[in-house]
Amino acid sequence: MEASLTHVMLVSFPGQGHINPLLRLGKLIASKGLIVTFVTTEEPFGKKMRQANEIQDGMLKPIASGFLRLEFFDNGYDYEDIKKKAESGLLKTQLEVAGKREIKKLIKKYEEEKQPVRCIINNAFVPWVCDVAEETQIPSAILWVQSCACFAAYYYYHHRLVEFPTKTEPEINVEVPFRPSKLRHDEIPSFLHPSSHCPIVGEIILEQIKRLHKPFSVLIIDTFQELERDIIDYMSRLCPQLIINPIGPLFKMAHAISSDIKGNTSEHVDESIEWLDSRKPSSDVVYISFGTVVRLKQEQIDEIAHGLLNSGLSFLWALRPPMEGYNEEPYVLPRELGEKGKIVEWCPQERVLAHPAVACFLSHCGWNSTMEALSSGVPVVCFPQWGDQVTNAVYMIDVFKTGVRLSRGEAAEERIVPRQRQEITERLLEATVGEKAVELRENAWMWKKEAEASVAYGGSSDRNFQEFVDKLTAVKSEDNIKQK
Repeated sequence: MEASLTHVMLVSFPGQGHINPLLRLGKLIASKGLIVTFVTTEEPFGKKMRQANEIQDGMLKPIASGFLRLEFFDNGYDYEDIKKKAESGLLKTQLEVAGKREIKKLIKKYEEEKQPVRCIINNAFVPWVCDVAEETQIPSAILWVQSCACFAAYYYYHHRLVEFPTKTEPEINVEVPFRPSKLRHDEIPSFLHPSSHCPIVGEIILEQIKRLHKPFSVLIIDTFQELERDIIDYMSRLCPQLIINPIGPLFKMAHAISSDIKGNTSEHVDESIEWLDSRKPSSDVVYISFGTVVRLKQEQIDEIAHGLLNSGLSFLWALRPPMEGYNEEPYVLPRELGEKGKIVEWCPQERVLAHPAVACFLSHCGWNSTMEALSSGVPVVCFPQWGDQVTNAVYMIDVFKTGVRLSRGEAAEERIVPRQRQEITERLLEATVGEKAVELRENAWMWKKEAEASVAYGGSSDRNFQEFVDKLTAVKSEDNIKQK
């Protein structure tokens, strides 16, 4: 029976923030009666995913009327001094060489097993996957895990449609034909700025923008029509050859699918929900998390800790331990901090943000966190550092009206502002008590309702996703007709 189903391959960059949304998309596609093969590297997450799911490579797991399986390949990484290698671009080259070779092997393997791959979908940090698709004459699509606003910024930069900051003029502001109409030089995705500490990331994303002409020409975005309508509509007119398909929030779209396959590989026991359950609803709990990649200085952690203590608010802080291969030291926190809240190494963020005890979210404003906050109706204290985070913060504060600003990003915050703890206290209180907090909460709840409507049956994201699945199955039907 499996041989009669359309087979789709998903290839993910080996990062938790990339694996999770692409795996959600895979579950959604499988639930519509297709076979999905999800591929990523053995290290650092493949081995853990295999163990967490108690699954062998290539084993089909049923999801609704379809199937999903996991495949992993060796990327050839040496994890000694990985940070230095990542910044130099060495890891990018190693991943591309190994990835192209191994993906082609998998495509050939499934062709021989009478399960030919009909479409390949990748996220933007592995743009070379589009080359593999073109070489093997397989249609391809892209899952964009940033906002449509950030996609527009990268598109504008690549095609030189407007002026961007340069080394000689680093403070040029960028004009855009949609809200907020102008992005300051420190509000564009920072990897496009000449002062970027890691320009290799911007280069990788621009490599994906260059490949938008590849077959199938579908850009799936983890956003929803109602949230970024003017930008989506404008970019669809600007790129008529490209189908821009918003199907988010992906975590809400995939929520109803019954599947025990998970992308999160944390081995930490979750204590957060039980602790939140012990709090009263609307008890002004501040949830704090800066994602899986952002690493703050110890001095900055000190300021946040004392700002929390001075606010008198209770909190749940997901503070990750040092990352393997990065030579990081564990954070040191004031002893009295534990009396006011709960500190964990990991927590199920979607469930935490949906908990009635949570009043606001102190966040780095990564897009996954931004979408989860908006879709859960939780105001955000915006503490962006780099990349798309600085752009997301602008939209949270000035367009979506659900956030307050604590930082302008790493480039503007090279030093620790003396006594920044006072500002942290003020922003936390602004987002949790008083008239401003009421306004933020009302706006956040409005977006929550819009997000829920978009993923409901007949909603904008539900319709867009079904159209995409119809396109996938049409590819198989066309191939069958050609073979006959």
